Amino acid sequence: MDRISILDGVSGMASTEGISGSGARYDSLYFDYVHHPFELPPEMRGDAPVHQVVVAGAGPVGLTVALELARRGIEVVVLEEDDTVNRGSRAVGTARRSLEIFERIGAGTRFVETGVSWKGGRSYYRDKLVLDFQVQQDPRLKHPPMVSLAQCHVEQYLYEALRAYPNVSLRWSSRLEHVEQDGERVTARVHTPSGSYALHAQWLVACDGGRSAVRRSLGKELRGSVYEGRYLIVDIQMRSKEPPGRRVWFDPPAFPGATIIMHKQPFDIWRIDYQLLPEEDLEQEIQPKRVRERVTEFLASIGETADWQIDWISPYRAHSLTLDDYRDGRVLFAGDAAHLVPIFGARGMNGGVDDAHNLGWKLAWVAAGQAPPALLDTYSIERVDAARQNMALAEKSTRFMTPPTRGHAVMQEAVLSLAVSEAFVRELINPRQVTELRMTGSSLRLADDGSFGHGPAPGAVCPNLPCGASAGGTVFLHDRLGRDFTLLAFGDAGLGDKSRRLDALRASMGVPFGIDAVALDDAGIAGAFDVRPGTAYLVRPDGHVMARWRAWEPETVLPCLVRAVRGKEELDHAG
Repeated sequence: MDRISILDGVSGMASTEGISGSGARYDSLYFDYVHHPFELPPEMRGDAPVHQVVVAGAGPVGLTVALELARRGIEVVVLEEDDTVNRGSRAVGTARRSLEIFERIGAGTRFVETGVSWKGGRSYYRDKLVLDFQVQQDPRLKHPPMVSLAQCHVEQYLYEALRAYPNVSLRWSSRLEHVEQDGERVTARVHTPSGSYALHAQWLVACDGGRSAVRRSLGKELRGSVYEGRYLIVDIQMRSKEPPGRRVWFDPPAFPGATIIMHKQPFDIWRIDYQLLPEEDLEQEIQPKRVRERVTEFLASIGETADWQIDWISPYRAHSLTLDDYRDGRVLFAGDAAHLVPIFGARGMNGGVDDAHNLGWKLAWVAAGQAPPALLDTYSIERVDAARQNMALAEKSTRFMTPPTRGHAVMQEAVLSLAVSEAFVRELINPRQVTELRMTGSSLRLADDGSFGHGPAPGAVCPNLPCGASAGGTVFLHDRLGRDFTLLAFGDAGLGDKSRRLDALRASMGVPFGIDAVALDDAGIAGAFDVRPGTAYLVRPDGHVMARWRAWEPETVLPCLVRAVRGKEELDHAG
């Protein structure tokens, strides 16, 4: 018997009027939900503290921000309007970069242990195979390119990690309704089962989703494109021998003129996304009886005959939208509150997790008085640029998956028809879901040394390659990174003396953040970094390369770093 929930909204997707929201009852086939009681906050007992940071929304993005802040000693209040983690699977593709971030902020390895790893997929045109692809990657990297894992598990694991910090308060059944700010603090109106109250904070991070109340309160508008193509997401539980991977059918016999996507998740859950044609009525198509008819027909067409149950149904329409600026005074925007990205490419939740990791260390330093508020402008510059890169990649996939015009439809049909017999065309169908972005503009990305022929350039993520062994097993590069900045020094015989000079200079300049100098001599990793004796890479707290040199001296590196973080005036004052 089906245990069906019909919910609205998926990361990067529009909701549909008339479909129930986060408060809907949902009896999952595979996840045991814990419903947390509402606890009266200090503000409703007569106190009026000013918190360091309030995070609106306890989804993957909000929880990641909170974890990054918490591990750096910042006092955080997290507001969540529901009484449990996300209902339904929603975002199911967790990319390598998100897995690296989750491990780095102390959320552990269960994401990979529970999830279903996959490295490729197949695409069909009608009943013909036109693409069988494998993700191109360095096999030495620690994490797989992509893991299928329901968002409820992602949130649960992050929440459990967050519970270890006494400096964090997660307030369930607490909906942020309105925000206002002045130059000193932010004030939020919060609605609860016991009434409303005012919540004060030095800073507020809006992670409250595509319908952000924070964004609405401040009059901020998302700009970009809305696509007409509509899909239904259906999660079913079914035993199948089909291996993990992304499968796509264009114009399949069971759904002429439509596109269907299918992924495997843990616990025998399969996600099926199928396109609705313009003439099909959503209110009729979303009814469980009709969904069962259509899914039955599709499964029969691909040879699946096992019994199955429906777990979750949700409609969506692709949006490609972003704010122009992710900072408004003392309010920062992240995740769907800042941008909506089509799901084709798994860049919605993953882009939001990247937002959170980029913002977390910067906001922690500002909140603790270790850096000026202007540092937060680099968050907006870097992540708006990243969102636009993600949108461009996702829009390309969206136009192919769901052609918005007759011209795009003709192009899609031409490519698919030719791909049946011509291999050179097939790369045009490749979704390229794990393309990593490189930051292209920010004061926290220094000019590159032109002598490098390859390796991670400034703005790129430092690759998590093996760099040694210990009693516990393989040591990976991210294990060697410090909490703040890290200088990776390759074959530098004078590193000991330079480290001492660096520490002395830090003390004399009053630099409050750390810079760990790490010696690396592993030949395998040296090749990936285009190393010569004396080469050094400076890695930021979020794992992005800030600069690289063929030779370095503390007296040159540290002033450049301080200037980038604090600004020239701060450097002059410190000197």
